[in-house]
Amino acid sequence: MGEEHAVESVDDPVTVPSLATDLRELGLEAGDTVLVHSSLSALGWVCGGPPAVVDALQEVVTDAGTIAMPTHSGSYSDPADWSNPPVPDEWEETIRETMPPYRPAVTPTQVGAIPECFRTYPETRRSAHPTVSFAAWGAEAESVVADHGLDDRLGDGSPLARLYDLNAGVLFLGVGHDTNTSLHLAENRADIPIERVTDGAPILEDGRRRWVEMENIAEDTDDFADLGAAFEREVGLVEGRVGAGTGKLMDQQALVDFAIEWLEANR
Repeated sequence: MGEEHAVESVDDPVTVPSLATDLRELGLEAGDTVLVHSSLSALGWVCGGPPAVVDALQEVVTDAGTIAMPTHSGSYSDPADWSNPPVPDEWEETIRETMPPYRPAVTPTQVGAIPECFRTYPETRRSAHPTVSFAAWGAEAESVVADHGLDDRLGDGSPLARLYDLNAGVLFLGVGHDTNTSLHLAENRADIPIERVTDGAPILEDGRRRWVEMENIAEDTDDFADLGAAFEREVGLVEGRVGAGTGKLMDQQALVDFAIEWLEANR
């Protein structure tokens, strides 16, 4: 959404107070634990941009609760697997040898303006996975992001599982189930035939750069829209306006448990 379209999409500026009001009306409360997936452009003209969204979330949840967001950096992966765009084969070894190591405080996210802003906030903590990190702020931030395993990166050793244990909510701000990382936790837990693949990335270990190999399931989002639609029909969630966009708030445990059964029946 361009600047002109963003202005035209709202009658009044979207502000920290208006966003906080919208979030409370959606059902978000002080002390909640919530995993946020977001699109800044979907919210209309936001006064102050990404910090306004983060400020509103923190105002509503307060530091008695916990906010988490995916802060993935997909380019920190094996260049042999890149497709958008691919790189020449003869570049691959140079990339593996010279890509700077993943550093939680330095490596930028590649999943949107709001998560990129959020990861820089004071007291926000970020997990150590070079490709699919998560950031968290609030009462349980440390426990959410600690010990993010390199293998099975979105499975039971990931922040997704820690959020499940904390009975988190999942909040969509202008996005859909195609971005719903909690469904990858269900993929890892479901009893379905699934390929295992190897990836790689550079990390810092004892102050030295090292390329590490990682083994994961072959994640697949192709059916996530259908899965999410089925969840909304059969289980339900809360939906409302947030700025110019659609907000959706759902229970992560219910979502993951439903998704496991759906995947076992449909994939």
